[in-house]
Amino acid sequence: MKIIKIITTLLLLSSFAYADKNMKIGSKGNLSDVNRVVKVIMYDNYYEPSSFNIKAGETIKFEVVNAGELVHEFNIANKMMHMKHQPEMEKMVENEILFADSIDKDKMKKMAKMDKSMSHSHSNSVLLEPKQKGDIIWKFDDVANIEIACNVPGHYQVGMIAKVDIN
Repeated sequence: MKIIKIITTLLLLSSFAYADKNMKIGSKGNLSDVNRVVKVIMYDNYYEPSSFNIKAGETIKFEVVNAGELVHEFNIANKMMHMKHQPEMEKMVENEILFADSIDKDKMKKMAKMDKSMSHSHSNSVLLEPKQKGDIIWKFDDVANIEIACNVPGHYQVGMIAKVDIN
């Protein structure tokens, strides 16, 4: 029994350390705390700007425009989180919610009642059809190894990733 308690304790401690190391991406920010506004244009498979310099603790309002011909995502996360999110995006394609140039929002709402991952309602992400605009307010507190990426199937793989430097 004592060995089971020790093993359980070690597993819990190691998983907390692992999660803490990899999940430091910040948190949803408040409009009243915004330090600056950054305009982002999403083209087909790249962002402008292609990198972001951010001060630790800064709250930024990202004003995102999809100027491409395809659906794109602006997602603040680390690589591990992007990899975990990509199968959800693939599932949206398989369920005919996400198309190359459009999103079936009615079907998304219906599917989200059965599977919350189909709602795509994450505070660190905005999914936009061509010519749409969206905003994210994000506080970069307690952050490490962040990148901004599009997880629409195939887009991350062709390099639709923006570098984030935290000072």
